[in-house]
Amino acid sequence: MKVQVKHELESTKEIVTGADVLINALVEAEVDTIFGYPGGAVLPIYDAIYRSNAPFEHVLSRHEQGSIHAAEGYARVTGKPGVVIATSGPGATNLITGITDAMMDSLPIVVFTGQVANSVIGTDAFQEADVMGITTPITKYNYQVTNLLELPKIIKEAFHIASTGRPGPVVVDIPKNISSELSDAVYDDHFALPGYQPNKNPNPLQITKLMDALSKSSRPLILAGAGVIFANASEKLIAFAEKFQLPVANTLLGLGGFPRSHELSLGMAGMHGSYTANMAIYECDFLINIGARFDDRLTGNLQHFAPLAKVAHIDIDPAEIGKNVSTEIPVVADAKEALIALLATSNEPVERSAWRDQLTSYKKQYPLWYDRSETFISPQWLMEQIHDLSKGEAIVTTDVGQHQMWAAQYYAFEKPNRWVTSGGLGTMGFGFPAAIGAQLGAPDDVVISIVGDGGFQMTFQELSVVKEKKLPVKVIIVNNQALGMVRQWQESFYEKRYSESLFMENPDFVKLADSYGVRGMRVEKEKDVPKVLQEALAFDGPVVVDCRVVQQTSVYPMIAPGKGIHEMIGVRK
Repeated sequence: MKVQVKHELESTKEIVTGADVLINALVEAEVDTIFGYPGGAVLPIYDAIYRSNAPFEHVLSRHEQGSIHAAEGYARVTGKPGVVIATSGPGATNLITGITDAMMDSLPIVVFTGQVANSVIGTDAFQEADVMGITTPITKYNYQVTNLLELPKIIKEAFHIASTGRPGPVVVDIPKNISSELSDAVYDDHFALPGYQPNKNPNPLQITKLMDALSKSSRPLILAGAGVIFANASEKLIAFAEKFQLPVANTLLGLGGFPRSHELSLGMAGMHGSYTANMAIYECDFLINIGARFDDRLTGNLQHFAPLAKVAHIDIDPAEIGKNVSTEIPVVADAKEALIALLATSNEPVERSAWRDQLTSYKKQYPLWYDRSETFISPQWLMEQIHDLSKGEAIVTTDVGQHQMWAAQYYAFEKPNRWVTSGGLGTMGFGFPAAIGAQLGAPDDVVISIVGDGGFQMTFQELSVVKEKKLPVKVIIVNNQALGMVRQWQESFYEKRYSESLFMENPDFVKLADSYGVRGMRVEKEKDVPKVLQEALAFDGPVVVDCRVVQQTSVYPMIAPGKGIHEMIGVRK
């Protein structure tokens, strides 16, 4: 690759800066959106952006946390790497939460951080931070550029690593002297990574073992995680489940990978999963995990997790197999390729009507439930209204807490890439900026950001971005004047000692939205909810809706800490 961008001051020569090389490499990588915030160590990069005619859009967040979460939302919806630029020192460290979030939820992100000049690295120079040391545990890989000639190769590697195998964040730390250096060299971006060869195709022997175990099973179950969505394997999963009449439970991040309305769907499993999904895990004799990592919020007490089952685990990341749950049949592969291989077998379906009838009975006897309020809005009912009025077709982003669980339970996702939430890290402040990235990645879709009054106050400064970019994001604040999940735990496990979990003062969110030039609305009674939501969804622009919900409402069912997946509280016939 020969860089064609010319430095303005050297127009008679083919001389470019390191920053020009970066911009050219981003164009080569077909980047269309960058989220960033300038500062001293990245000024050469921002100058190159200004001088270039690069066909990408730069989104100026109002805090680096907004940049990284927006990049996550973009990556989650599009499947393409989200790209972030931040300056050295505090610019880089403000990204740490989002990088960790992307690492735990397997999102492809490429982060470019500025760094002080090579000559002063290690001297505690102004705005210096050890980005390599800080990000090594929370990235799939990281680089610090020491030679301009290596920059195009490093960038190409970064995008490859972030988006292949199990996706994840990659950080490229660029010292200021590298980005400002002038050169007329020809750059080679060819790379070879012999030590990094993700295995997409399953071992045929393991496929045979899995199908043999399935043929002998009377109570099989599929557990579908986000790996199904990342592999674009939803259609193959549906075909596999239907061919062999296998019930399917989803993880939190796997929602949408299997249609919620499908007769074989059991809903979400885990701490706040449905009674049917959790009991299916407890009682099954063969568990097929496709693209889930058996985290503790799913399993509960491991001694009681699928105690009767032989376990098969299909995962692109071999490190996840056997990490938490003993696995008899490991299948290291891309979920789609594994499902294609499973569908290609000659095995015939086995009659298991008794098992399906039992699960159908659980669905009818122990559905999700809630009590309607006579004063404020019932949050579960609110989620159903959001679903119905958006026809179940919106992209939904959330923060973390009670509203997240209610959205997962009551917004019945039918398609993949509609559900954008923080799973592994549980990051408050994620939902709203993630909606910005999702809207930019899917400009023709309705994007609804369901947030709590606590989480929204962590990143609401990004209202400037939706106004500036004219993004029609609809923000629904589930306002219970509390840190809802914290309050629920204090009620259930700390004898109602509500230590610092109740908000005595919240801002007027309508006035707050108005101060940013964004339309604000408030609704306090259930009878007014449909009209307000319809008006918000029909409005051609961003809207913030402050919904006053019952403070004392809890999320049920719930698996208490230390309990097994079958020991749910808050179950009602």
